[in-house]
Amino acid sequence: MPKISVDIPQELLDDLMAHVGEDKKYVSQSDAVRAAIRRLLDALDEIDERRGRKKGAKN
Repeated sequence: MPKISVDIPQELLDDLMAHVGEDKKYVSQSDAVRAAIRRLLDALDEIDERRGRKKGAKN
């Protein structure tokens, strides 16, 4: 799996970490970020579909 590095404001990291760890929603920062990216991409796909844009089409 490829690795990436991102810079984010401390307050976003603090908010993220409130959901990461034992007995929380995500087991790791990576797990939380992957879930967020999946949700974003799903939302963008829905927007594209509503606007009549085809998946994979280049504009």
